[in-house]
Amino acid sequence: MKNKELAHMFNRIADALEFHGENVFRVIAYRKAARVLDELSEDVVVLHKKNELESLPGIGRAIKEKIIEYLTTGKMKKYEEVTRELPGDLLDMLDIQNLGPKTLALAHKTLGVVSIEDLKKVINDGRLAKLPQMGEKKVENIKKGIELYERSRERLSIALAEKTANDVIKYLKQDKRVKAVSPAGSLRRWQETIGDIDILVTGSKGQDIIKYFTRYPGTDRVLAAGATKGSIIVANDVQVDVRIVPAASFGAALQYFTGSRAHNIHLRNIAKAKGMKLSEYGVFRGTRQVAGKTEQGVYKILSLPLIPPELREDRGEIDAARMNRLPRIVEPGDIKGDLQMHSTYSDGADEIEDLARAARKLRYHYILITDHSRSARYAHGLDLKRLKKQWREIETINKRLKRFRILKGIEVDILGDGSLDFPDRILNQCDIVLASIHQGFKNRVTERMCTAMDNPYVDIIAHPTGRLISQREGYVVDLWKVMAKAAETGTWLELNAFPDRLDLNDVNCKAAKDMGIKISIGTDAHSTEGLSWMKFGIATARRGWLEPQNIVNTYSVEKLLKLRKRRQ
Repeated sequence: MKNKELAHMFNRIADALEFHGENVFRVIAYRKAARVLDELSEDVVVLHKKNELESLPGIGRAIKEKIIEYLTTGKMKKYEEVTRELPGDLLDMLDIQNLGPKTLALAHKTLGVVSIEDLKKVINDGRLAKLPQMGEKKVENIKKGIELYERSRERLSIALAEKTANDVIKYLKQDKRVKAVSPAGSLRRWQETIGDIDILVTGSKGQDIIKYFTRYPGTDRVLAAGATKGSIIVANDVQVDVRIVPAASFGAALQYFTGSRAHNIHLRNIAKAKGMKLSEYGVFRGTRQVAGKTEQGVYKILSLPLIPPELREDRGEIDAARMNRLPRIVEPGDIKGDLQMHSTYSDGADEIEDLARAARKLRYHYILITDHSRSARYAHGLDLKRLKKQWREIETINKRLKRFRILKGIEVDILGDGSLDFPDRILNQCDIVLASIHQGFKNRVTERMCTAMDNPYVDIIAHPTGRLISQREGYVVDLWKVMAKAAETGTWLELNAFPDRLDLNDVNCKAAKDMGIKISIGTDAHSTEGLSWMKFGIATARRGWLEPQNIVNTYSVEKLLKLRKRRQ
């Protein structure tokens, strides 16, 4: 928890400095420290005790001193100083899409805005639009940003929900009375955002298990503690519900509470047509329970194979199961490499060799290094000199590594006219080229992407909609035209596994599959810890019905390179 707390504090310091127009390099330093801590798999407390904080990339002496100050006193003077200077909800409001620090500072100083309600008021009465360099169009975009911000606060990211659920489940399993435990609900279906976290448990002395659950160390407050159900609030106002169910009904309860509602209604209608009743307690003929101990038994008695939780959205999976046509959706073990990550050459926190060694521990056969190109100055994008230096380093490391290959890549910016940030003579020397848009989200995005895909050296379009789930809706883009062009040119589309992107989403993944478009999954990792995000990309691919043959990083490195567009 200290890792996350410190990451949040450093991000807030960066926000405050940006609000006040402070030096951009100071802002970047705090943001980099926040990202490193947020992605860190080791406990920062343990690293402090081992005197290893400065071994972390991006953690210099000044940042280290602030970490130690917080760990030893529970406070950080710099954080308190910058947050004290900003009244109301101004810092939180910096998370609103289309509302930059300069605009917020102007609204605060000129109109007295200190809360979202104040901001809504000056939007509705027209005062915000009258400020210098504002106008109706910009105000309308801020209004949309407020709506997205408020919606995003109603649900958790899949990453936070999964981490919280895993911690609670690990704690529950330490109670010897617990016999079986599983997440349920939208988390088990791996939706991109989650409401409350539901966990099912079977075991002896249910009321005692609930009492044990409510003593979970991360509990902020207890909402309920009954004989068969308990509810607690943990950090970040996350609600966790635990239900105790009989062993004879565990499979039926797991199926029922996993959902989705539409999937369950469809199953209940099948049961009814067979003269049975399906509920969370089991499958019954009259008063006799005929299934329910296992999920597989529930589906089997309805003449269906077990349907993976990720597919249970009533999007045709039940009919496919009836006809024995369910896809063999991708599994973690199918993935042979990661096709997007960043090193210290641009805005990453770890060296290339460290990324490679971390990937080998995941049993990958290859990785693709895709640092930013020169136009991405904010990310220390590579000029040609540094790019060639990186290539030489990759070649040197590859000679040392056995049965593993680092692929030379680039995430090249698609410029305003659709041209690329590097010439073809450079792109031709890359093993794999990702092309992406990072600027001009409303400027002819569809046309720019389609022009880029005409280039024979552009293998992948990265994060094709540009969305950030918690922050912005993404580009103004006709995705169907983009997908049609990808199908025509043989360009692959990325499923970006960073949990706040998951771009393409599940619905668009299935549409791409139906159009014959190949998908690449990349974590977009900026550190070794970020490689673990692959699980979120795989989950989204599974929700999108993708099979191994639809995903290019299930291929061997030889097949991957052979099937590049330029080789066809």
